[in-house]
Amino acid sequence: MATLRTYTLGCKVNQYETELVREGLLRIGYRDAEPGETADLCVINSCTVTGEADSKSRQAIRRLIRQNPAARVVVMGCYATRAPDEVRSIPGVSEVITDKREIPDWLGRFGVRDLPDGISRFGHRHRAYIKIQDGCYLRCTYCIIPQVRPHVSSRPVEEIVREVRRLVANGYREIVLTGIHLGHYGVDRNLGKPKAQWVRLSTLLQELVALPEEFRIRLSSMEATEVTDELLEVMAAHPHRICPHLHICLQSGSDAVLRRMRRRWGVRRFLDRVRLVRSVLDQPCLTTDVIVGFPGETEDDFQQTLQACREAGFAKIHIFPFSPRRGTPAAQMPDPVPPEVCRERIERLARCERQLRQRYLESLLGRSLDVLVESPAEPPLSGYAGTSCRYMPVVVRSDSCRPGELVRVRPAQINREVLVV
Repeated sequence: MATLRTYTLGCKVNQYETELVREGLLRIGYRDAEPGETADLCVINSCTVTGEADSKSRQAIRRLIRQNPAARVVVMGCYATRAPDEVRSIPGVSEVITDKREIPDWLGRFGVRDLPDGISRFGHRHRAYIKIQDGCYLRCTYCIIPQVRPHVSSRPVEEIVREVRRLVANGYREIVLTGIHLGHYGVDRNLGKPKAQWVRLSTLLQELVALPEEFRIRLSSMEATEVTDELLEVMAAHPHRICPHLHICLQSGSDAVLRRMRRRWGVRRFLDRVRLVRSVLDQPCLTTDVIVGFPGETEDDFQQTLQACREAGFAKIHIFPFSPRRGTPAAQMPDPVPPEVCRERIERLARCERQLRQRYLESLLGRSLDVLVESPAEPPLSGYAGTSCRYMPVVVRSDSCRPGELVRVRPAQINREVLVV
């Protein structure tokens, strides 16, 4: 039986696509190579979101070639799309898939005749990601992704529903809906149709919450303006089925910086949407992304970012130092922020985030939370660790629960930014 090894870099969409390829190959007789066993086929799903991601992709490719010297090595993903000749030049690379739409044909050449319309398992995790949408046609000046995933497409509702039912039947109790631009789900399918027939993310959620199985849904990253009234209405009506957690991308709290980023809205509009979310949902968890040190960012711009984060009350902020991405307009912009200034601003924003996170954790003490149990807790804590519906980590000090279960608990204390039951 031929052996297979897969390796993924990058986002949730990449992780899903790797699982889809893996499942197709397992269907025709491949098996996963054991630790330490060499593989006959290696599939690397690469990332190109930053220059560092390119470097990590090259390192992963070379490492797998070195560890599996007789393997056929296939590279797919966004780095393979952006720089196929660079990938092909690495000694040992057998094949490069430059467009994700080629995957069905590629699997067909391996003998996969019954192409999966989705996945039925997601590795050894207890939550499963489902890609419901692909592509982005925005043109934020710092982002390369629209160049490597320009084709906007949304999967049919009925296909996604079947996939969710399969995964839940196989024991997954949290389903994470993801996409390159999740809030644009349905846009391509609505062209030429009357508005009454449009399919939106809220339409899909209505179908999923109607399923009788026990599971919960979490939404991955979205833009603030795409958190619509209809979406919030569905979330508010089903608080135990749809996690009250939204990851909405801020990037900067300065309108001047947002204009240079070519974002589509200003800070006031963003914060107005945050206030609407808080007025409709019960104590939601709000998380975000912020880029620090964008070209031309002044101290006043950064102070505005700090203030916007405080007003929004984020429970977690993913902080990224600006990294000039070759091929994007921002890479050529003047007035770079000195590295030492960028590092100092990151430290200040991290301190702000810790304060906001602590405040949110304290607000959850004594509150009933649904927790997905995932693994044994790390010492010095005992019991089991998991993730709450409101995204905060929880340790349940009990031997009665098991990984993969959904349990309802009331945390009584906080230990090192972890809620403890």
